[in-house]
Amino acid sequence: MFTKKRMNHALKKAKHLEIDNNTKIIFFSDIHRGDNSLADEFAKNQTIYYHAMQYYYDHGYTYIELGDGDELWEYKHFKVIRYAHSDVFMLLKQFHDEERLYMVFGNHNIRYATKRHVKHDLERFFDEYHENVNLLFHDIEVHESILLKHKDTKQEIFCVHGHQGDFWNDQLWILNMTLMRYFWRLTHAIGFNNPASPAKNAHNRHKVEKSIGKWIQETKQITIVGHTHRPKFPKDGELPYFNDGCCVRPRNITGLEIVNGEIMMVEWRVIPKDGGALHIDRKIIRGPRKLTDFAMK
Repeated sequence: MFTKKRMNHALKKAKHLEIDNNTKIIFFSDIHRGDNSLADEFAKNQTIYYHAMQYYYDHGYTYIELGDGDELWEYKHFKVIRYAHSDVFMLLKQFHDEERLYMVFGNHNIRYATKRHVKHDLERFFDEYHENVNLLFHDIEVHESILLKHKDTKQEIFCVHGHQGDFWNDQLWILNMTLMRYFWRLTHAIGFNNPASPAKNAHNRHKVEKSIGKWIQETKQITIVGHTHRPKFPKDGELPYFNDGCCVRPRNITGLEIVNGEIMMVEWRVIPKDGGALHIDRKIIRGPRKLTDFAMK
């Protein structure tokens, strides 16, 4: 019941974006950028992520970051994250400067729901080398959700992080954040997981997916989420529920692309080439399928 209420609210206030068959979009979520310490789950994949983002920048994609980009539960100060991954943020700044960056907040960066925190964290940064203050994401807005609407087919795709209605990560997010910052942050560095996280707890994950599935069944709304970290690309006859996965897996990152009116799931990973040289490879693992294939009647 609460998931339905929260998802309806997010849909009602969604940022509307018009797309067509020339639009190219890449979705990543659950990057969880941290401080580059042992507790930073993103650190092991930062090179893969940077390479992928450079590819998408060079090929004219718009980037939609679908929540939990910055790990603001574990780290109180964004400046620590920005400094640890400065190359990544300078590349994201290039997307933003060309109006090709849209950010959605998730539970781990839910403080971006308030304009005051967005302005404080994302507007400017201190350049340690030149010892001056520079613009980062000038006048950026961070949305709870985005609604894509195809110019020609009028088809709509709802894009949201997916924590809406998740009891521990929505209603009790302050308590969960406190536990994460002062307890689980230290323990998961040595192998212990937070049981409240749907990414670490199969029961919670299935519960979240089931609740969103019920909402999709009622609204007949094509929906793209993150949050659970489990990639999902619907088969024929299944609900149009997509999950772009995450960027904190041991050896790869996953995302969703929309290109030429089609959607596909992609994986980026390091693979060995002949002779033993390592290479970062992009692979389509699901699709491509036409967006119109997922229309519900």
